Amino acid sequence: MDARDIIQVGLSAERTLVVPAEQTVGHFVQGMPMVFATPMMILEMELASGDAIRGRLQPGWVTVGTEVDIRHLAATPVGATVRTMAKVIAVERRVIRFEVEAYHGERRIGDGRHARGLVNLANFSKRLAM
Repeated sequence: MDARDIIQVGLSAERTLVVPAEQTVGHFVQGMPMVFATPMMILEMELASGDAIRGRLQPGWVTVGTEVDIRHLAATPVGATVRTMAKVIAVERRVIRFEVEAYHGERRIGDGRHARGLVNLANFSKRLAM
């Protein structure tokens, strides 16, 4: 499958999350503040990217994260609502590139770029079984 046949520049999605204590840096690293952890913000950006294109994929095909270039700009406390957005900015044969952002209210807390690779799930699973 060629992603250029099914994915268009401009497709987008948005997610919201109320920050739980389990997704804070203090939960993972003793003595650190209980604020939204960078890897958790990146995960939300990746999930929003997948959401933007999921409905376009043929059965048996998925995308996997392959690149992240993210800035975490501001701390966000437990209980805050975080909104993440992803928008397709380029489509190659097997790679879809996204612009991603995260907000707490009107304040931008993160931004950057993310890429996802298009893979056939059956073939991918076979390679992992070896």
